[in-house]
Amino acid sequence: MASSGEHKQVGSAVRRGLRWLRRVVPGWANFEGQRYLRKWLPISLAIGIVAGLGAIGFSFAIDFVTEVALGEIIGYLPPSPIGEGDTGIMSMERPWLLPIVTGLGGLISGIIVYSLAPEAEGHGTDAAIDAIHHKRGRVRLLVVPVKLISSAITIGTGGSAGREGPAAQISAGFGSFLGQRLGLSPQERRIAVAVGMGAGIGAIFRAPLGGALMAAEILYINDMEVEALTPTLIASIVGYAIYGLVYGYEPIFGEQVQLGLTHPTQLLYYALLGVICGLVGLLYNKSFYGVTDVFQKLRTPRWIKPAIGGVLVGCMGLVVPGALHTGYGWVQISMGEGLFNIPLWMVLILPFAKILSTSLSIGSGGSGGIFGPGMVIGGLLGASFWRLGYTILPQMPSVPEPFVIISMMALFGSIAHAPLAMMLMVAEMTGNLSLLAPAMVAVAIATALVGNSTIYRSQLGTRADSPTHRVLFSFPLLSSLLVRDAMRDGGPVIAAEAPLSLAESQIDTDRTTDLVVHNKRNEVVGFMSFSQLQQIPPSKRTTTLVQDVMVSDMPQIEADEAMDVALERIASRGLSWGPVLESRQLAGRLHVSDVMQIYKSTLEQSVRRATALTSNSTLFEVRVNPASPLAGHMLKEVSFPANTLVVSINRDGETLFPRATTRLEAGDIVMVMADQTSEPQLRTFLEDAPTTTL
Repeated sequence: MASSGEHKQVGSAVRRGLRWLRRVVPGWANFEGQRYLRKWLPISLAIGIVAGLGAIGFSFAIDFVTEVALGEIIGYLPPSPIGEGDTGIMSMERPWLLPIVTGLGGLISGIIVYSLAPEAEGHGTDAAIDAIHHKRGRVRLLVVPVKLISSAITIGTGGSAGREGPAAQISAGFGSFLGQRLGLSPQERRIAVAVGMGAGIGAIFRAPLGGALMAAEILYINDMEVEALTPTLIASIVGYAIYGLVYGYEPIFGEQVQLGLTHPTQLLYYALLGVICGLVGLLYNKSFYGVTDVFQKLRTPRWIKPAIGGVLVGCMGLVVPGALHTGYGWVQISMGEGLFNIPLWMVLILPFAKILSTSLSIGSGGSGGIFGPGMVIGGLLGASFWRLGYTILPQMPSVPEPFVIISMMALFGSIAHAPLAMMLMVAEMTGNLSLLAPAMVAVAIATALVGNSTIYRSQLGTRADSPTHRVLFSFPLLSSLLVRDAMRDGGPVIAAEAPLSLAESQIDTDRTTDLVVHNKRNEVVGFMSFSQLQQIPPSKRTTTLVQDVMVSDMPQIEADEAMDVALERIASRGLSWGPVLESRQLAGRLHVSDVMQIYKSTLEQSVRRATALTSNSTLFEVRVNPASPLAGHMLKEVSFPANTLVVSINRDGETLFPRATTRLEAGDIVMVMADQTSEPQLRTFLEDAPTTTL
């Protein structure tokens, strides 16, 4: 049991870590506020519960199909790791049935996927990333059961696939569903999907910290989604706790203790291992998408292609059984003395056989993950490296575990561009933290060697490349402006029950190209354009109603929301304008051209104010005390000294961009830019500031 002194040390370390995050992670302070936590705590708990239950159901489905398809029909059970029972039947009683079983598994999986939810094909993590970046966080709820069943069949019949992708897509689908039901904004819905993705991965791998960091790191090649980190931590630990109630809390590969760096020479071996992992990671990437392209060009029904891939994988499994199923048990064997019981030729060929079998299973259109196989490929590669070098290289560790563990981190961490998450996740899966230091060498080298190549095609370079953040990065001043500053009158409207002939007449009369559509309660329900009108023959325009052709998926914009949020909603739908609503009724229109005009004028005004400052200016913060005369007043009511620029206001951890109508509150931290010589005077002024007479 930890002593009170140890508890104090842990608490001190946590506080130091939070202070460090505030300094070095941009935007961290924005997500510490109580309001943020109150909003995301229940959402994270709900997603975590579903992630844990979904991982349990998915694992049970895989175990059931494996027992029936491989165990009873073929008389073979793939080896499993310590944390999953450490069992397996290494020989096959009826090996001739293997290609038939894997082929039937691919066929059944293909029929289910392509008849119900084609987006459930392939690896689920990439689909979740794509939904976050390009689909406004929308995942069809039907994808959840389809992904669970089809992936369980693919893996359970011997297909080479991982469990993390389906688990991620299952919980991400619920996150999307919950976000839509709660009416979350597109940005918040994207966070909910990321939270589900991280919680699903953390639960099924029993690695909650790694899963949480994975959700933030895996979306970009060179960036992180900081906003998703806090809620994902909550959801991931909840999912892990629920999953552990059924499957236990022991690390998947057991406690790999008493491992670590024992001699500086070993760093050279780990550096060389990093080079090899980077090269094989690139091979994994090229092979997977090369096989995928081959199957996409096949002129056969899509639902048959997974069957073809399954038959080929079954044939491979007759020669190299390690190419089948998840492969975690083979990694467990490679960590111990069992490695010597495997022929050297098979040890050397296993990583490359796993690359090919995974490419065939998933690249053909089968359903499963590529995350797990990526770790298995890395682990088997590390075992091969150690097996070749332990008898001839000096200061080589006497056991293969360090090389197996570090290569798991380096290979997939580099090609997935999630090095930090992979190091933590593998450490949690092996119960070993002492190898993190030497792992940094291998992971850093492998990541540098991989460059911008990635196994997840939906990844973007940075947040500035994401539709979610592009507007904010391109036009940062927009977040300080409100929609009402640029909106115009609502313009022409028409009833949903009106015939198109009336809409045509109104378009001609008002000389417009778009009409806002309302119902009998004057609530806006959509819009229609002249191009939609032209698609209906003139002879049918008297019998066709506006509601039959209108577009109902329109941006929901309110007058008092930030301009950058509204512009993102308009741009995400490929429109040039959007209706501004108040109580679901039309209050005005927001056109992109008007937004750009007010942005230009605001920018020019800001530049004029900034150039009035001298080169000797300084930036400092002042807290608004409860007794300060500033509290309760708008900025336009305060007589600031000349050449003073209010840069930002921090309120409860949330950064506000100042507007003339922004009202100061007690406890606000005001960031001010002014001449250094006037700083003392300005601080005194802010503590006892007079207000103008209105």
